[in-house]
Amino acid sequence: MGSSIRLPAVAGSFYPKEKERLSSQLESFFKKAKKIAFEEKPRILIVPHAGIVYSGETAASGFSSLVGKKYQRIVLLGQSHHFFFEEVAIDDSDLWQTPLGQIEIDREFGQRLINRSKNIIFESKPHLPEHDLEVELIFLQKILKDFKVVPILVSQPSLKTVEDLAKALEKNFDNQTLLLVSTDLSHYPSAEVAEKVDAETVKAILAGDPAVFEKKVREIEEKNRQQIETAICGFEAVRAALKFARLLGIERFQLLDYSNSGRVTNDNRQVVGYASIVGLQKSLSSTLKVLDKEKKVIDLVKTTLKNYFEKKESVSRQTFGENLKKTGFGVFVTLKKDGVLRGCMGEFESKEPLYLAIEKTSLKSAFSDPRFSPLMKDEVNDLEVEISILSPLKKISNWREVRVGRDGVVVRQGNFSGTYLPQVAEKTDWTTEEFLSSLCSEKAGLSESCYSDPKTEIFVFQIEKIVL
Repeated sequence: MGSSIRLPAVAGSFYPKEKERLSSQLESFFKKAKKIAFEEKPRILIVPHAGIVYSGETAASGFSSLVGKKYQRIVLLGQSHHFFFEEVAIDDSDLWQTPLGQIEIDREFGQRLINRSKNIIFESKPHLPEHDLEVELIFLQKILKDFKVVPILVSQPSLKTVEDLAKALEKNFDNQTLLLVSTDLSHYPSAEVAEKVDAETVKAILAGDPAVFEKKVREIEEKNRQQIETAICGFEAVRAALKFARLLGIERFQLLDYSNSGRVTNDNRQVVGYASIVGLQKSLSSTLKVLDKEKKVIDLVKTTLKNYFEKKESVSRQTFGENLKKTGFGVFVTLKKDGVLRGCMGEFESKEPLYLAIEKTSLKSAFSDPRFSPLMKDEVNDLEVEISILSPLKKISNWREVRVGRDGVVVRQGNFSGTYLPQVAEKTDWTTEEFLSSLCSEKAGLSESCYSDPKTEIFVFQIEKIVL
Protein backbone atom coordinates (compact mmCIF):
# COMPACT_ATOMS: atom_id res chain seq x y z
CA MET A 1 0.00 0.00 0.00
CA GLY A 2 1.45 3.36 -1.04
CA SER A 3 1.86 6.42 1.12
CA SER A 4 -0.95 8.96 1.20
CA ILE A 5 0.21 12.40 0.08
CA ARG A 6 -1.44 15.74 0.76
CA LEU A 7 -0.83 17.68 -2.46
CA PRO A 8 -0.38 21.47 -2.63
CA ALA A 9 -3.64 23.39 -2.51
CA VAL A 10 -2.44 26.94 -3.17
CA ALA A 11 0.72 26.59 -5.27
CA GLY A 12 0.38 29.06 -8.09
CA SER A 13 -1.83 31.42 -6.09
CA PHE A 14 -0.37 32.04 -2.63
CA TYR A 15 3.15 31.28 -3.86
CA PRO A 16 4.84 30.28 -7.14
CA LYS A 17 4.31 26.69 -8.25
CA GLU A 18 7.68 26.50 -10.02
CA LYS A 19 10.42 25.22 -7.72
CA GLU A 20 13.18 27.55 -8.93
CA ARG A 21 11.00 30.64 -8.88
CA LEU A 22 9.67 29.84 -5.41
CA SER A 23 13.14 29.16 -4.05
CA SER A 24 14.44 32.43 -5.48
CA GLN A 25 11.55 34.41 -4.02
CA LEU A 26 12.04 32.90 -0.57
CA GLU A 27 15.75 33.70 -0.70
CA SER A 28 14.95 37.34 -1.46
CA PHE A 29 12.64 37.51 1.56
CA PHE A 30 15.30 36.07 3.86
CA LYS A 31 17.86 38.57 2.57
CA LYS A 32 15.57 41.49 3.41
CA ALA A 33 14.22 40.06 6.67
CA LYS A 34 15.03 41.42 10.10
CA LYS A 35 17.36 38.93 11.73
CA ILE A 36 17.38 38.52 15.50
CA ALA A 37 19.42 35.64 16.90
CA PHE A 38 18.63 34.09 20.27
CA GLU A 39 20.81 31.98 22.50
CA GLU A 40 17.65 30.20 23.61
CA LYS A 41 15.97 27.82 21.22
CA PRO A 42 12.58 29.20 20.13
CA ARG A 43 9.75 27.02 21.42
CA ILE A 44 6.83 28.87 19.77
CA LEU A 45 6.79 30.87 16.55
CA ILE A 46 3.77 32.88 15.40
CA VAL A 47 3.90 33.88 11.72
CA PRO A 48 1.54 35.19 9.01
CA HIS A 49 0.04 33.07 6.24
CA ALA A 50 -1.07 35.42 3.48
CA GLY A 51 0.16 35.22 -0.08
CA ILE A 52 3.91 35.49 0.26
CA VAL A 53 4.17 38.55 -1.97
CA TYR A 54 2.33 40.41 0.82
CA SER A 55 3.55 38.80 4.05
CA GLY A 56 6.69 36.97 2.97
CA GLU A 57 9.24 39.40 4.37
CA THR A 58 7.52 39.53 7.78
CA ALA A 59 7.25 35.74 7.79
CA ALA A 60 10.94 35.42 6.88
CA SER A 61 11.82 37.63 9.86
CA GLY A 62 10.12 35.08 12.07
CA PHE A 63 11.62 32.03 10.41
CA SER A 64 15.08 33.62 10.57
CA SER A 65 15.02 33.06 14.34
CA LEU A 66 15.21 29.32 13.59
CA VAL A 67 18.34 29.50 11.44
CA GLY A 68 21.10 27.38 13.00
CA LYS A 69 18.63 25.52 15.25
CA LYS A 70 17.69 21.87 14.88
CA TYR A 71 14.22 20.41 15.35
CA GLN A 72 12.99 16.88 14.85
CA ARG A 73 9.38 17.97 14.44
CA ILE A 74 7.33 21.09 13.81
CA VAL A 75 3.78 21.16 15.13
CA LEU A 76 1.85 23.35 12.68
CA LEU A 77 -1.24 24.91 14.27
CA GLY A 78 -3.77 26.98 12.35
CA GLN A 79 -7.45 27.83 12.11
CA SER A 80 -9.59 26.48 9.28
CA HIS A 81 -10.83 29.00 6.71
CA HIS A 82 -13.17 26.53 4.96
CA PHE A 83 -14.77 24.13 7.46
CA PHE A 84 -16.56 24.47 10.79
CA PHE A 85 -15.94 21.76 13.39
CA GLU A 86 -15.51 21.37 17.15
CA GLU A 87 -12.65 18.88 17.35
CA VAL A 88 -8.92 19.35 16.87
CA ALA A 89 -8.18 17.93 13.40
CA ILE A 90 -4.76 16.36 12.78
CA ASP A 91 -4.06 15.45 9.15
CA ASP A 92 -3.58 11.70 8.82
CA SER A 93 -1.70 11.76 5.53
CA ASP A 94 1.77 10.25 5.44
CA LEU A 95 3.42 13.09 3.52
CA TRP A 96 2.87 16.73 2.62
CA GLN A 97 4.13 17.93 -0.72
CA THR A 98 5.11 21.37 -2.00
CA PRO A 99 7.17 22.41 -5.05
CA LEU A 100 10.23 22.15 -2.76
CA GLY A 101 9.65 18.47 -2.02
CA GLN A 102 7.90 16.14 0.40
CA ILE A 103 7.90 16.26 4.21
CA GLU A 104 6.92 13.31 6.40
CA ILE A 105 4.03 13.59 8.86
CA ASP A 106 4.90 12.51 12.40
CA ARG A 107 1.86 10.27 12.82
CA GLU A 108 3.20 8.71 15.99
CA PHE A 109 3.32 12.12 17.69
CA GLY A 110 -0.17 12.85 16.40
CA GLN A 111 -1.42 9.59 17.89
CA ARG A 112 0.05 10.53 21.26
CA LEU A 113 -1.96 13.75 21.18
CA ILE A 114 -5.10 11.83 20.24
CA ASN A 115 -4.56 9.43 23.12
CA ARG A 116 -4.81 12.39 25.53
CA SER A 117 -8.32 13.50 24.54
CA LYS A 118 -11.38 12.33 22.63
CA ASN A 119 -11.61 15.89 21.28
CA ILE A 120 -8.43 15.41 19.23
CA ILE A 121 -8.85 13.30 16.10
CA PHE A 122 -7.24 12.32 12.79
CA GLU A 123 -9.18 14.09 10.03
CA SER A 124 -7.77 15.11 6.66
CA LYS A 125 -10.76 16.79 5.01
CA PRO A 126 -10.28 20.30 6.52
CA HIS A 127 -6.63 20.26 5.47
CA LEU A 128 -7.16 19.59 1.77
CA PRO A 129 -8.06 23.14 0.63
CA GLU A 130 -6.38 25.01 3.50
CA HIS A 131 -3.56 27.47 2.85
CA ASP A 132 -2.45 28.61 6.31
CA LEU A 133 -0.21 25.64 7.17
CA GLU A 134 0.95 24.97 3.62
CA VAL A 135 2.32 28.51 3.30
CA GLU A 136 4.43 28.00 6.44
CA LEU A 137 5.87 24.71 5.20
CA ILE A 138 7.68 26.25 2.25
CA PHE A 139 9.61 28.58 4.59
CA LEU A 140 10.53 25.65 6.83
CA GLN A 141 11.75 23.63 3.86
CA LYS A 142 14.03 26.48 2.91
CA ILE A 143 15.85 26.78 6.25
CA LEU A 144 15.56 23.44 8.08
CA LYS A 145 16.56 19.87 7.31
CA ASP A 146 15.55 16.45 8.63
CA PHE A 147 12.28 17.38 10.32
CA LYS A 148 8.75 16.04 10.38
CA VAL A 149 5.52 17.98 10.74
CA VAL A 150 2.28 17.55 12.66
CA PRO A 151 -0.42 19.57 10.83
CA ILE A 152 -3.25 20.63 13.18
CA LEU A 153 -6.35 22.70 12.44
CA VAL A 154 -8.96 24.06 14.81
CA SER A 155 -12.20 25.81 13.91
CA GLN A 156 -14.77 26.40 16.65
CA PRO A 157 -13.43 24.44 19.62
CA SER A 158 -14.90 24.61 23.09
CA LEU A 159 -12.75 25.96 25.89
CA LYS A 160 -12.25 22.39 27.12
CA THR A 161 -11.04 21.31 23.67
CA VAL A 162 -8.55 24.19 23.59
CA GLU A 163 -7.32 23.22 27.06
CA ASP A 164 -7.12 19.54 26.07
CA LEU A 165 -4.93 20.45 23.10
CA ALA A 166 -2.66 22.65 25.23
CA LYS A 167 -2.24 19.89 27.83
CA ALA A 168 -1.64 17.21 25.21
CA LEU A 169 1.05 19.30 23.55
CA GLU A 170 2.74 20.08 26.86
CA LYS A 171 2.81 16.44 27.91
CA ASN A 172 4.48 15.38 24.66
CA PHE A 173 6.73 18.37 23.97
CA ASP A 174 10.51 18.14 24.07
CA ASN A 175 13.51 20.27 23.17
CA GLN A 176 13.42 18.99 19.60
CA THR A 177 9.88 20.22 18.95
CA LEU A 178 8.63 23.64 17.81
CA LEU A 179 5.04 24.87 17.89
CA LEU A 180 4.46 27.05 14.82
CA VAL A 181 1.23 29.07 14.91
CA SER A 182 -0.23 30.49 11.69
CA THR A 183 -2.30 33.69 11.80
CA ASP A 184 -2.76 37.07 10.19
CA LEU A 185 -3.95 40.08 12.18
CA SER A 186 -6.66 42.67 11.37
CA HIS A 187 -8.60 42.31 8.14
CA TYR A 188 -9.57 45.18 5.88
CA PRO A 189 -9.32 48.37 7.97
CA SER A 190 -7.38 51.34 6.68
CA ALA A 191 -3.63 51.13 7.22
CA GLU A 192 -3.90 53.78 9.95
CA VAL A 193 -6.51 51.80 11.88
CA ALA A 194 -4.67 48.52 11.27
CA GLU A 195 -1.46 49.76 12.84
CA LYS A 196 -3.33 50.86 15.97
CA VAL A 197 -5.46 47.77 16.50
CA ASP A 198 -2.66 45.38 15.50
CA ALA A 199 -0.40 47.01 18.07
CA GLU A 200 -3.01 46.25 20.75
CA THR A 201 -3.40 42.66 19.60
CA VAL A 202 0.36 42.10 19.50
CA LYS A 203 0.71 43.58 22.99
CA ALA A 204 -1.92 41.14 24.25
CA ILE A 205 -0.03 38.21 22.71
CA LEU A 206 3.27 39.40 24.20
CA ALA A 207 1.64 39.39 27.65
CA GLY A 208 1.55 35.60 27.33
CA ASP A 209 -1.77 35.36 29.18
CA PRO A 210 -4.64 33.67 27.28
CA ALA A 211 -7.27 35.47 29.37
CA VAL A 212 -5.71 38.87 28.65
CA PHE A 213 -5.47 37.98 24.95
CA GLU A 214 -9.08 36.84 24.71
CA LYS A 215 -10.43 39.90 26.53
CA LYS A 216 -8.38 42.34 24.46
CA VAL A 217 -9.39 40.80 21.13
CA ARG A 218 -13.06 40.99 22.08
CA GLU A 219 -12.64 44.63 23.11
CA ILE A 220 -10.86 45.51 19.85
CA GLU A 221 -13.52 43.87 17.71
CA GLU A 222 -16.36 45.49 19.63
CA LYS A 223 -14.78 48.93 19.53
CA ASN A 224 -13.85 48.76 15.85
CA ARG A 225 -16.67 46.61 14.46
CA GLN A 226 -17.49 49.16 11.78
CA GLN A 227 -13.91 49.25 10.53
CA ILE A 228 -12.53 45.69 10.76
CA GLU A 229 -13.79 42.26 9.79
CA THR A 230 -11.70 40.58 12.47
CA ALA A 231 -8.81 41.52 14.75
CA ILE A 232 -7.02 38.20 14.21
CA CYS A 233 -8.06 35.34 11.95
CA GLY A 234 -6.26 32.62 13.92
CA PHE A 235 -7.80 33.53 17.27
CA GLU A 236 -8.43 29.95 18.46
CA ALA A 237 -4.98 28.77 17.36
CA VAL A 238 -3.26 31.61 19.21
CA ARG A 239 -5.43 31.11 22.29
CA ALA A 240 -4.46 27.42 22.41
CA ALA A 241 -0.80 28.34 21.93
CA LEU A 242 -0.89 30.79 24.85
CA LYS A 243 -2.51 28.20 27.11
CA PHE A 244 0.21 25.76 26.07
CA ALA A 245 2.86 28.42 26.69
CA ARG A 246 1.72 28.86 30.29
CA LEU A 247 1.98 25.11 30.88
CA LEU A 248 5.39 24.84 29.23
CA GLY A 249 6.83 27.80 31.11
CA ILE A 250 7.50 30.18 28.24
CA GLU A 251 9.16 33.16 29.90
CA ARG A 252 8.68 35.75 27.22
CA PHE A 253 7.28 36.54 23.81
CA GLN A 254 9.07 38.98 21.52
CA LEU A 255 7.88 40.77 18.42
CA LEU A 256 10.25 40.20 15.51
CA ASP A 257 8.51 42.16 12.77
CA TYR A 258 5.22 43.81 11.87
CA SER A 259 3.79 44.98 8.55
CA ASN A 260 0.54 45.18 6.61
CA SER A 261 -0.36 44.62 3.00
CA GLY A 262 -0.57 48.36 2.28
CA ARG A 263 3.19 48.62 2.61
CA VAL A 264 3.51 46.32 -0.41
CA THR A 265 0.57 47.41 -2.57
CA ASN A 266 0.69 51.12 -1.62
CA ASP A 267 -3.10 50.86 -1.25
CA ASN A 268 -3.82 51.88 2.34
CA ARG A 269 -7.62 51.87 2.11
CA GLN A 270 -8.12 48.22 3.13
CA VAL A 271 -5.22 46.18 4.44
CA VAL A 272 -4.39 42.99 6.34
CA GLY A 273 -1.94 43.04 9.26
CA TYR A 274 0.98 40.64 9.74
CA ALA A 275 3.32 39.93 12.64
CA SER A 276 6.07 37.47 13.54
CA ILE A 277 6.41 36.70 17.24
CA VAL A 278 8.73 34.26 19.01
CA GLY A 279 8.15 32.50 22.34
CA LEU A 280 11.29 31.74 24.35
CA GLN A 281 11.94 29.53 27.34
CA LYS A 282 15.22 30.07 29.11
CA SER A 283 15.69 26.62 30.57
CA LEU A 284 18.42 25.45 32.88
CA SER A 285 19.72 23.37 30.02
CA SER A 286 20.60 26.58 28.19
CA THR A 287 22.73 27.55 31.19
CA LEU A 288 24.20 24.07 31.58
CA LYS A 289 24.54 23.57 27.85
CA VAL A 290 26.28 20.22 27.89
CA LEU A 291 25.51 18.92 31.34
CA ASP A 292 23.73 15.89 29.92
CA LYS A 293 26.84 15.15 27.83
CA GLU A 294 29.19 15.17 30.83
CA LYS A 295 29.82 11.45 31.00
CA LYS A 296 31.18 11.58 34.54
CA VAL A 297 27.88 12.85 35.96
CA ILE A 298 26.22 9.59 34.90
CA ASP A 299 28.14 7.57 37.48
CA LEU A 300 28.75 10.33 40.02
CA VAL A 301 25.99 9.39 42.47
CA LYS A 302 26.62 5.65 42.59
CA THR A 303 30.38 6.09 42.67
CA THR A 304 29.99 8.46 45.62
CA LEU A 305 27.90 5.89 47.50
CA LYS A 306 30.26 3.02 46.70
CA ASN A 307 33.25 5.07 47.86
CA TYR A 308 31.43 5.81 51.11
CA PHE A 309 31.07 2.10 51.88
CA GLU A 310 34.59 1.30 50.75
CA LYS A 311 35.98 4.30 52.66
CA LYS A 312 37.67 5.67 49.59
CA GLU A 313 38.52 9.30 49.06
CA SER A 314 35.97 11.78 47.71
CA VAL A 315 34.97 11.67 44.05
CA SER A 316 35.44 15.43 44.01
CA ARG A 317 39.18 14.94 43.50
CA GLN A 318 38.45 13.92 39.94
CA THR A 319 38.60 16.42 37.12
CA PHE A 320 35.24 17.67 35.85
CA GLY A 321 34.19 19.79 32.89
CA GLU A 322 33.41 23.48 33.25
CA ASN A 323 29.65 22.96 33.50
CA LEU A 324 29.99 20.80 36.58
CA LYS A 325 32.23 23.40 38.20
CA LYS A 326 29.58 26.11 38.10
CA THR A 327 28.14 27.32 41.40
CA GLY A 328 24.82 28.73 42.62
CA PHE A 329 22.53 25.85 41.64
CA GLY A 330 20.24 23.96 43.98
CA VAL A 331 20.38 20.17 43.81
CA PHE A 332 18.04 17.35 44.82
CA VAL A 333 18.98 13.69 44.48
CA THR A 334 16.18 11.12 44.39
CA LEU A 335 16.96 7.44 45.00
CA LYS A 336 14.50 4.69 44.11
CA LYS A 337 14.67 0.91 44.40
CA ASP A 338 12.32 -1.22 42.31
CA GLY A 339 10.39 1.95 41.51
CA VAL A 340 9.82 2.77 45.19
CA LEU A 341 11.27 5.87 46.83
CA ARG A 342 14.36 5.09 48.92
CA GLY A 343 15.53 8.61 49.76
CA CYS A 344 15.28 12.19 48.54
CA MET A 345 17.17 15.15 49.97
CA GLY A 346 18.54 18.38 48.59
CA GLU A 347 19.24 22.06 48.99
CA PHE A 348 17.89 25.07 47.14
CA GLU A 349 21.16 26.85 46.63
CA SER A 350 24.78 25.85 46.93
CA LYS A 351 27.90 27.98 46.86
CA GLU A 352 29.93 24.90 46.04
CA PRO A 353 30.73 23.56 42.55
CA LEU A 354 27.85 21.58 41.09
CA TYR A 355 29.68 18.25 41.14
CA LEU A 356 30.41 18.67 44.86
CA ALA A 357 26.80 19.63 45.60
CA ILE A 358 25.65 16.48 43.79
CA GLU A 359 28.10 14.37 45.77
CA LYS A 360 27.02 15.76 49.16
CA THR A 361 23.32 15.59 48.33
CA SER A 362 23.71 11.94 47.26
CA LEU A 363 25.04 11.10 50.71
CA LYS A 364 22.22 13.00 52.41
CA SER A 365 19.59 11.16 50.38
CA ALA A 366 21.15 7.79 51.15
CA PHE A 367 21.80 8.24 54.85
CA SER A 368 19.96 11.27 56.26
CA ASP A 369 16.41 11.10 54.95
CA PRO A 370 14.41 10.66 58.20
CA ARG A 371 11.68 8.72 56.40
CA PHE A 372 13.95 5.79 55.58
CA SER A 373 16.57 3.60 57.16
CA PRO A 374 20.14 4.26 55.99
CA LEU A 375 21.06 2.72 52.67
CA MET A 376 22.80 -0.67 52.74
CA LYS A 377 25.86 -1.50 50.64
CA ASP A 378 24.15 -4.26 48.67
CA GLU A 379 21.41 -1.84 47.53
CA VAL A 380 23.64 0.55 45.59
CA ASN A 381 23.76 -1.36 42.30
CA ASP A 382 19.95 -1.66 42.25
CA LEU A 383 19.25 2.05 42.68
CA GLU A 384 17.47 4.24 40.16
CA VAL A 385 18.75 7.80 40.42
CA GLU A 386 17.35 11.19 39.49
CA ILE A 387 19.39 14.38 39.78
CA SER A 388 17.32 17.57 39.78
CA ILE A 389 19.19 20.80 39.14
CA LEU A 390 17.12 23.72 40.47
CA SER A 391 16.65 27.25 39.28
CA PRO A 392 16.67 30.00 41.95
CA LEU A 393 13.49 30.29 44.04
CA LYS A 394 10.96 32.86 42.83
CA LYS A 395 8.36 34.19 45.26
CA ILE A 396 4.83 34.47 43.87
CA SER A 397 1.93 36.49 45.24
CA ASN A 398 -0.92 34.28 44.09
CA TRP A 399 -1.10 30.49 44.35
CA ARG A 400 -2.93 30.39 41.00
CA GLU A 401 0.38 31.21 39.31
CA VAL A 402 1.64 27.69 40.10
CA ARG A 403 1.88 25.48 36.98
CA VAL A 404 1.33 21.91 38.14
CA GLY A 405 3.81 19.52 36.56
CA ARG A 406 6.08 22.38 35.48
CA ASP A 407 6.87 24.19 38.74
CA GLY A 408 8.39 22.89 41.92
CA VAL A 409 6.85 24.61 44.93
CA VAL A 410 7.93 25.60 48.43
CA VAL A 411 5.43 26.74 51.08
CA ARG A 412 6.61 28.44 54.27
CA GLN A 413 4.74 29.65 57.30
CA GLY A 414 6.73 30.44 60.43
CA ASN A 415 8.92 27.44 61.27
CA PHE A 416 6.95 25.13 59.00
CA SER A 417 7.83 24.48 55.39
CA GLY A 418 7.39 21.88 52.69
CA THR A 419 8.64 21.21 49.16
CA TYR A 420 7.36 19.32 46.16
CA LEU A 421 9.50 18.81 43.06
CA PRO A 422 7.62 19.18 39.76
CA GLN A 423 7.73 15.45 39.09
CA VAL A 424 5.54 14.75 42.12
CA ALA A 425 2.55 15.54 39.91
CA GLU A 426 3.75 13.61 36.85
CA LYS A 427 1.71 10.49 37.60
CA THR A 428 -1.37 12.24 38.94
CA ASP A 429 -4.11 14.32 37.45
CA TRP A 430 -4.01 16.79 40.33
CA THR A 431 -5.53 20.21 40.05
CA THR A 432 -3.49 23.11 41.39
CA GLU A 433 -5.58 23.07 44.58
CA GLU A 434 -5.03 19.33 45.11
CA PHE A 435 -1.29 19.67 44.49
CA LEU A 436 -0.94 22.52 46.99
CA SER A 437 -3.28 20.93 49.56
CA SER A 438 -1.12 17.82 49.61
CA LEU A 439 2.03 19.90 49.90
CA CYS A 440 0.62 21.90 52.81
CA SER A 441 -0.66 18.92 54.79
CA GLU A 442 1.68 16.07 53.85
CA LYS A 443 4.99 17.94 53.62
CA ALA A 444 4.68 21.16 55.63
CA GLY A 445 2.47 19.87 58.46
CA LEU A 446 0.04 22.73 57.96
CA SER A 447 -3.67 22.85 57.13
CA GLU A 448 -4.73 21.71 53.67
CA SER A 449 -5.69 25.27 52.78
CA CYS A 450 -2.46 26.89 53.97
CA TYR A 451 -1.64 27.94 50.41
CA SER A 452 -4.50 30.46 50.49
CA ASP A 453 -3.46 31.90 53.87
CA PRO A 454 -1.86 35.38 53.49
CA LYS A 455 0.69 34.34 56.13
CA THR A 456 2.05 31.60 53.87
CA GLU A 457 4.92 32.38 51.54
CA ILE A 458 4.92 30.47 48.24
CA PHE A 459 8.00 30.03 46.06
CA VAL A 460 8.32 28.29 42.69
CA PHE A 461 11.32 26.88 40.85
CA GLN A 462 12.04 24.80 37.77
CA ILE A 463 14.36 21.86 37.35
CA GLU A 464 16.61 20.21 34.82
CA LYS A 465 16.11 16.52 35.52
CA ILE A 466 18.73 13.90 34.73
CA VAL A 467 17.58 10.28 35.07
CA LEU A 468 20.38 7.83 35.62
